[in-house]
Amino acid sequence: VQLQASGGGLVQAGGSLRLSCAASGSMFSVFSLNAMGWYRQAPGKQRELVATITSGGSTNYADSVKGRFTISRDNAKNTVYLQMNSLKPEDTAVYYCNYLRYYSGNYYARFDSWGQGTQVTVSS
Repeated sequence: VQLQASGGGLVQAGGSLRLSCAASGSMFSVFSLNAMGWYRQAPGKQRELVATITSGGSTNYADSVKGRFTISRDNAKNTVYLQMNSLKPEDTAVYYCNYLRYYSGNYYARFDSWGQGTQVTVSS
């Protein structure tokens, strides 16, 4: 499985970015049948899950991004998107996507391979 995130960059606080993540499938992980998630990792911090989307299109967000970020997917393109509006300096991080597995009420990344991610830097 390959996960290629793109669309990051340097933006001023209050600005917007749209991230894309092209995911290759495998016999064990057909894109359209899987929940997908966007994660981010800021320097010195653990990777955190910020947005999820199920195979049926239901979405959920971390409190820190709720109302500002929107996750969506295009199954025909095996791509998941993250529209980020009203960006804040604390959104600065490397952003990654991954397939998700659901276990005991929580989502977890399905694969250990994360790809290079895409850097988002928000200046104040």
